[in-house]
Amino acid sequence: MATTEPSECRMANDIALNLAHLPTAQAATELAGHIGRFWDPRMRTRLRALVDSDAAGVHPLVVEAVKLLR
Repeated sequence: MATTEPSECRMANDIALNLAHLPTAQAATELAGHIGRFWDPRMRTRLRALVDSDAAGVHPLVVEAVKLLR
């Protein structure tokens, strides 16, 4: 089955789901840290653009993490 979800969105959502057991603020900090350390700057730019465009399917925790990355 093909997906139309951008890979940055899919990967960030997967990480968010793995961190969802943590309190929201801690999970957002952990997610932002992971993205900041391990993602290529171009990937971070595309993720910010997805969040800014209110792309459907972006996990709320990803939105919070992107705010921390700014």
